[in-house]
Amino acid sequence: MLFKASSLKSLSTNLLPFADAASDGLPLRQLLRLSLFQVSVGMAAVMLLGTLNRVMIVELGIPAMLVAIMIAIPVLVAPFRALVGFKSDTYRSAIGWKRIPYLWFGTMWQFGGLAIMPMALLVLSGDRAIDADWAGYIGAGLAFLLTGVGMHMTQTAGLALAADRATDETRPKVVALLYVMFLVGMAVSAVIIGALLRDYSALRLVQVVQGTAVVTLLLNLIALWKQEKVAPMSKEEREAPRPFFKDAWDDLVKGGDAGRLLAVVFLGTMAFNMQDVLLEPYGGEILGLSVSATTLLTAAWAGGAIVSFWMAARWLAKGISTYRMAARGILVGIAAFSAVIFAAPMGSSILFYTGATLIGFGGGLFGVATLTAAMTMPTIGTAGRGLALGAWGAAQATGAGLSIFFGGTIRDLVNHAAGNGTLGEALATPATGYSVVYHTEIGLLFVTLIVLGPLVKVRAMTSEKSAKLELADFPT
Repeated sequence: MLFKASSLKSLSTNLLPFADAASDGLPLRQLLRLSLFQVSVGMAAVMLLGTLNRVMIVELGIPAMLVAIMIAIPVLVAPFRALVGFKSDTYRSAIGWKRIPYLWFGTMWQFGGLAIMPMALLVLSGDRAIDADWAGYIGAGLAFLLTGVGMHMTQTAGLALAADRATDETRPKVVALLYVMFLVGMAVSAVIIGALLRDYSALRLVQVVQGTAVVTLLLNLIALWKQEKVAPMSKEEREAPRPFFKDAWDDLVKGGDAGRLLAVVFLGTMAFNMQDVLLEPYGGEILGLSVSATTLLTAAWAGGAIVSFWMAARWLAKGISTYRMAARGILVGIAAFSAVIFAAPMGSSILFYTGATLIGFGGGLFGVATLTAAMTMPTIGTAGRGLALGAWGAAQATGAGLSIFFGGTIRDLVNHAAGNGTLGEALATPATGYSVVYHTEIGLLFVTLIVLGPLVKVRAMTSEKSAKLELADFPT
């Protein structure tokens, strides 16, 4: 029996959920190639927030507070994402490129940071021929700063380039595909890096991190090749007055609930990310897991996030309020951190991995919900697409950076007090500092619920039913 052409087209769309993201201006082959920059950013995220923090604390013996500061450096530069997005929106060159220059220099900075990072960490840990502590601090700080700036610039410019090339109809689907590629990149690279570091050594650490730098450069070169058309601009066009960032930002915050939404994003991100620098060391120091086993936690987290993405699509299609969905993610996060806390006294690695997966699910659901709300937030005047997405990313990443620093600091201070017997004999264990951090995150999740409450109430009073959105209808 022969199928009709429409049936075949429907079948192919069902088998390839993002097949309809392609358009004449951005064919599927070029779209998939462009999405490789998200894979490189996912790889770098795994290195910074997963593998390296475990290696620095457990194998290299670097204090958790110092590790937290190092990892927080690239995240704290994230507020400049909004500025990068705005600058790439208004950039004018003789050949007409706007996004490629930012994507290229972001790639180079990301490559440079990863290239010098392992050597800097070895010097910081004391493995050096001369007595120069300052060299390790400067080298490690520079490596993390370059990597962080490169990641944020690459991702911001890449997403903007994809949005430029897509049509109004396919743009949400394109951005959704890029979000999924970021999570896939994290999950796959976590498994590969974990396998490569199964037998840890200083030489193997250098090989893996610098190999990641080379792969990053290759992936981004393939991604940006011939993605932006050459459209020469006249001298008059290049010298025309440009809008000011302050004016565009003022237009953005006039959109209604922007201020409270960004506060929710900031607090919720702090609550979900304070464990980033501690989850793998917790598994290694308290539960006795290997480097390879703890690196798989990132894969578990990414898997939970992908499932949350799918569930969010179903709920949004049914018209659920984005703010109510964010509240669901927060509640899942409370259960997740409870599971991680109880994993230590029960000695259960299964409960630990379950908690890590639920952290990914709850955090992913919270992120998708707030992103959807940010996308539908009204903007006026000169506030463009890149600025709106950059503002959400800036609030999220700033919260993540501060939470990482506070997490490492609280863990060190509490464990120092517990080791001195200040907290009593019952709490004189290495698990005490970790437990205090996880309890703090649960408290922050309740605070986020309080701040979120008025938004849920306003949405319920002003709209009987939220606009229906599909899986591809929210950005990253």
